[in-house]
Amino acid sequence: MKVIKELAAAHDEMITWRHHLHQNPEIAYQENDTSNFVAAKLESFGIEVHRGLGGTGLVGVIKGKSDGKSIGLRADMDALPMSEETNLPHASKRPGAMHACGHDGHTTMLLGAAQHLAKTLNFNGTVHCIFQPAEEGGNAGARAMINDGLFEKFAMDSVWGMHNWPGLEVGRAVAHCGQAMAGADIFVLTITGDGGHAAMPHLTHDPIVAAGVCITALQTLISRQLDPFDQAVISLTRLDAGSAYNVIPGTATIGGTLRTMKTATRERMIADIENVARHAVATLGCDISMELRPGYPPTVNHEADALYVRDIITDMLGADGLETDMTPVMGAEDFSFMLAQKSGAYVWLGAGLNSFNLHSPHFDFNDDLLPIGASLWVNLAEQKLA
Repeated sequence: MKVIKELAAAHDEMITWRHHLHQNPEIAYQENDTSNFVAAKLESFGIEVHRGLGGTGLVGVIKGKSDGKSIGLRADMDALPMSEETNLPHASKRPGAMHACGHDGHTTMLLGAAQHLAKTLNFNGTVHCIFQPAEEGGNAGARAMINDGLFEKFAMDSVWGMHNWPGLEVGRAVAHCGQAMAGADIFVLTITGDGGHAAMPHLTHDPIVAAGVCITALQTLISRQLDPFDQAVISLTRLDAGSAYNVIPGTATIGGTLRTMKTATRERMIADIENVARHAVATLGCDISMELRPGYPPTVNHEADALYVRDIITDMLGADGLETDMTPVMGAEDFSFMLAQKSGAYVWLGAGLNSFNLHSPHFDFNDDLLPIGASLWVNLAEQKLA
């Protein structure tokens, strides 16, 4: 493994930064302290800082030794609205907020790379270090930064993202050619019936029973109506109804998420969810309405860029460091908005076989990755801008 020696020497410093960020997590669009911390570090490295994109987002601009092309390196900054259960010395100090996805580590790796790039200037052109808010929960901080003029204000020939990946060994990485992650949408089904006394159900149109029929019917969309070689997931994650044990309510709601890899599959599934649900609840004399909350599109790497970064991974981590057999996942990522507008790729960096899963209350970013990820960023920037 070829970790840049200066970044290996800065490992303890990066751990200090990462633990500070972990102790002070901030959820989507509330990353004020995080943004201030990042801006202060960048300015201390002599880097030009531009703030206020997508609310709390910021961009550090590093100009090389001569004019040339430019790239964007992106890290997400936000935490999740959940409570930490690690009991670590650097555990979250803020109840109800936790870095359970490793964005504290992503931010730190990019800070480490920025410090090195600004000091050495071993490249031509410009590196844009993008620190993005609000990746989690469908809040689309990437889209917010784009809407605030990210690509108009900062010309980039390509844009790149990286995420730690539990279940993949440390010292290995993945760059998919094509689809890496799914698109995600939220839907809410509101079932309307006629409530009444629980002892006289025959005088009602029970929306709770209708919800049960609906839930069962929706499962057939994947198991019996989707081509097995296509990819989609429907998960029903919320069921709300009633306020008393002796009252049949007038309404019930079902909430869930749809994950798809293809636009055509997404459009068909959205229509089928509403159609199947409507017919299912009609058997109980109920009506239904559907609210769709569009989410992130699929994350699709540009093939040429994926192959390019694969060569960098192999050179840095060795032939065994490049994992090519991992399939895409049905999780979603708003870096997809950036890749829809710019060439680039999204890399998974192995976090270890013993790491807790992402979004677990026991998760903690693996600090061993800090110099590895920072070195990968530096190698990518220097080679793309040689």
